[in-house]
Amino acid sequence: MPVQALSRDFSGKDTQALSHLTEVVGDLDKPDSLPQISGRVIISAPPPREGVHDPRMSNLIAALLDVEVVVYISTSGVYGDCAGQRIDEQQPPAPLTERAKRRLDAELQLQGWAARSGARLAILRVPGIYGPGRLPEQRLREGRPVLDPAQAPVSNRIHAEDLAQALWLAAEHGDGVYNISDGTPDSMSLYFLRVAEHLGLPQPPLVDWDEAQRTFSPALLSFYRESRQLDIRKARRELGFEPRYANLLEGLAAC
Repeated sequence: MPVQALSRDFSGKDTQALSHLTEVVGDLDKPDSLPQISGRVIISAPPPREGVHDPRMSNLIAALLDVEVVVYISTSGVYGDCAGQRIDEQQPPAPLTERAKRRLDAELQLQGWAARSGARLAILRVPGIYGPGRLPEQRLREGRPVLDPAQAPVSNRIHAEDLAQALWLAAEHGDGVYNISDGTPDSMSLYFLRVAEHLGLPQPPLVDWDEAQRTFSPALLSFYRESRQLDIRKARRELGFEPRYANLLEGLAAC
């Protein structure tokens, strides 16, 4: 099956990964630069950095022609803060950050397009992605502090290879919204500590919540202010999704 990759710039990208792809240059911020897009479409492009709407998705939708299925990588952040509760896809979205609101806007645009076109649509709500080349090594080398795990809320993550598997399965027969994670919720603080151990780096200093609110960046604090456990039973049941790396320790061993 021929595969095309759309990007505004291919310089600096993994040439080995691109060796199996046909490169197509186009800019989602410049609709006149976009070709007509057909077949099976996987959307991994992020929204703009500001605002609560995603005009890039509007531009992309206008370029879709004779599309069989769209798979969109969204974020579990659209659920907002769920106070650590286990949630499935019936949980109403309640995004707190502009970043998550942009993602929800993209989801709604795609759902409207799918209803008009009759094409199949799979939306994957994905938490933090880790894997080779996607570990917070620089932060840990700088010795930047993390929140004490005793005060850190529960969060979720997915290994990049497992996400790739989920994308393939969704393109084959996905239809609807799916939570995607490794199925083993953990805290972001434990993630940093275990990555440091995996890389053979010193453990980062721990701070309490009061200190974190004074010193952490607004972006990092926004993740600590939200907590939920993703229920992935629907993806298992409907897609046949089964994470190869069912917890962080197994995933790090493959990094």
